[in-house]
Amino acid sequence: MLSRILSRLTELSYTLLRTGAGLMFCFHGLQKIFGVLATSQPAVGTQIWFGGIIELVGGLAIALGLFTSWAAFLCSGTMAVAYVQFHWKLQLDTKFLPSENNGELALLYSLVFFFIACRGSGAFSLDRRRA
Repeated sequence: MLSRILSRLTELSYTLLRTGAGLMFCFHGLQKIFGVLATSQPAVGTQIWFGGIIELVGGLAIALGLFTSWAAFLCSGTMAVAYVQFHWKLQLDTKFLPSENNGELALLYSLVFFFIACRGSGAFSLDRRRA
């Protein structure tokens, strides 16, 4: 019975997931690129700065549902690289676990954005309006 009730909310809940994740990701880019509520900013042209550009533009595109699959795929890969390079660091001790290497958010973003890339923009998106 619950699944019948909730199934009516599938598109709306997916839109909330896509929009919320995109806006939160976009905010990380705002922090890196413009220093919004941040204590430091990466130097222009560094790997972290480019990551911030991807977070800002990709997150906004995902939130708006514009070129969603492409943006989400790029953001997913960016977060996979961030997880491996900055959190896991290919260590096979306890640092292998996301809860121990502080990489939970990066890994979760990577998985959510991969799902969004596979699922597409959904009914409530600019991609839908363009089509």
